[in-house]
Amino acid sequence: MLVDAGSNPFEMGIATELFGLRRPELDVAWYDFTLCAPAPGVRMHDGFFTLSGVPGLEAADAADTVIVPNRPDDTPPTAPVVAAIRRAADRGARLVSFCTGAYALAAAGVLDGRPAAIHWRWADRFAARHPAVRVRRDVLFVDDGDVLTAAGSAAALDLGLHLIRRDHGAEVANHVSRRLVFAAHRDGGQRQFIERPVPAVPDASLAPVLAWAAERLDRPLAVADLAGYAAVSPATLHRRFVRELGTTPLAWLTGERVALACRLIERGEHRLEVVARTSGLGTAANLRTQVRRRTGLSPSAYRARFGPAGPAGAPGPESGPGTGPGSGSATAPVPGPAPVPVPENGSGPAPRPC
Repeated sequence: MLVDAGSNPFEMGIATELFGLRRPELDVAWYDFTLCAPAPGVRMHDGFFTLSGVPGLEAADAADTVIVPNRPDDTPPTAPVVAAIRRAADRGARLVSFCTGAYALAAAGVLDGRPAAIHWRWADRFAARHPAVRVRRDVLFVDDGDVLTAAGSAAALDLGLHLIRRDHGAEVANHVSRRLVFAAHRDGGQRQFIERPVPAVPDASLAPVLAWAAERLDRPLAVADLAGYAAVSPATLHRRFVRELGTTPLAWLTGERVALACRLIERGEHRLEVVARTSGLGTAANLRTQVRRRTGLSPSAYRARFGPAGPAGAPGPESGPGTGPGSGSATAPVPGPAPVPVPENGSGPAPRPC
């Protein structure tokens, strides 16, 4: 992770917790996490503390993934930082920014012509300064293959878990999220800012209907069934989902079904008909369609990459887009009928964020 004067300790801590903490309970090759900085003795956010003994920017030259946390407001990055990012891009490293860290990526030219997320507070100013970037103003994060950007703050956790899911599969990402006591999966296309007034009565929460539906994914549930359990009209349920979760009931239900299907595939279930029936996706054909839409991989390629038959990171037997770091272009899965797949670039060891 590339830090500079004014970097925010919250987002630095997120990256350190996600990628730097050793997880011996997981049977996967974990990340080799390192901080690097343009100079020793870097003063952090608002001068609350100073980092000493941090390697120089040359450490980033060996990293498979370079993470840039947010910077103070929209302060232009220094020339050494821009040069380090440019070198990383030129050699094909995966680049990740949190919040205003996108300014550093944009200054290095790696966001030109690409979609990018940034905190809603800075979106207009960022778009004015970098008109070549396709700013996604109201999403949690954007996955554009080898360049990923998060809106910042808690959205950095979402993007970090998304990276772990890309590299090691849903089961590992879910384990890490449980350790963090954090939601296992929020799609990148969900809204940054959700207007959620305090419910007038306790039972106005969506939690009961979400739990009820999650226990019945193998059944042919429809939005009307969820609305019936919640004792509201489908239109009212739709409004509550959009207001409280930033997505629609159908998109949420489909996402839960695909997540369950992926877990079953990872655990070794080879019969697509069984996976489709258990997850509520119905048919093997629909399973293939939905899994590819959400992960960019066919079920067989997903099994080869994340299932018990082979190590995470191994390429799938089928050609097509996937989830590994590398070239290509796609946004993160967006709730709705037609999410865009994430590209794959093949095999190799787990990436090493700097």
